[in-house]
Amino acid sequence: MHRSSIQQRLMGSDFELIVTDQDEAAARQRLSEGVAEIQRIEKLLTVFSDTSQTSQLNRQAGMAPVQVDAEVYALIERCIRLSALTQGAFDISSGALKALYNFKQATFQLPDAYTLQQALSVTGYRYIELQQDRKVYLQHKGMQIGFGAVGKGYAADRVKALWMAKGVQNGVINASGDLTAWGVQADGNPWKVGIADPDDPNRVLLWLPVQNGSVATSGNYEQYFEHKGIRYSHNIDPISGQPVPFIKSVTIISPSAELSDALATAVTVMGPEAGLYLVDQLPQVHCLLIDAHNKVYQSRNINIHAKA
Repeated sequence: MHRSSIQQRLMGSDFELIVTDQDEAAARQRLSEGVAEIQRIEKLLTVFSDTSQTSQLNRQAGMAPVQVDAEVYALIERCIRLSALTQGAFDISSGALKALYNFKQATFQLPDAYTLQQALSVTGYRYIELQQDRKVYLQHKGMQIGFGAVGKGYAADRVKALWMAKGVQNGVINASGDLTAWGVQADGNPWKVGIADPDDPNRVLLWLPVQNGSVATSGNYEQYFEHKGIRYSHNIDPISGQPVPFIKSVTIISPSAELSDALATAVTVMGPEAGLYLVDQLPQVHCLLIDAHNKVYQSRNINIHAKA
């Protein structure tokens, strides 16, 4: 089988798209359609453009509802359901909290109690009101929603659906290591994703075969800060407003990239006990968590998946 691929910077990540079962002309067509679909979704959801639907919603927060596209409405609806399922550990409305922290600066400062309280008062998925006729209303001025924790996953699921509808039986969408794959590689072997060693991201801790699913990892080894000897990740707990300590990485395997993406964030916030308990209740969802002491936690059925 012939392997065709394209690499491009999209949605702030390095994407690689791969197909293996198409002739060269068809493969080129599929790859360019995949890139175009990701670009289309980025335009809809990005917070870095004034014309995106996310920016329109944030601008009208506390003032007026905004009519959004059917797919954006449905995405927000799924995000709210996931917030309820994770008891608020996953929350697209935590933009005001994220704005308080800059993990890319050499000197890091925690916000003072008053500033944190102000941001918390406009954070909460319950303040996202879904109205008739695809209208969405953010109930408080200063509210900011963002799709950073699900956008890449949503885009990967859309490309997969697009390609499968056009007969692509073997494909991969790789978003900076978050992998959506189905079918097999050109040599007939299953696709594999490497789980990075949190202490040495260039070293692979273990390999997981991915036959028809999506793997997403949330880790503290790329964006983090250390304060009084404790390393905090760039994931913010939407309930306390604080960055999450003591978790080095969380990897989720599930049938959907959007779900894997969102749950990797949620389980990081929830911690090993509550996070793995949740994962064990969800069909076809698996988890691997590494804590600050390099202890590896696995969900109940991950071994079966890893040997598949």
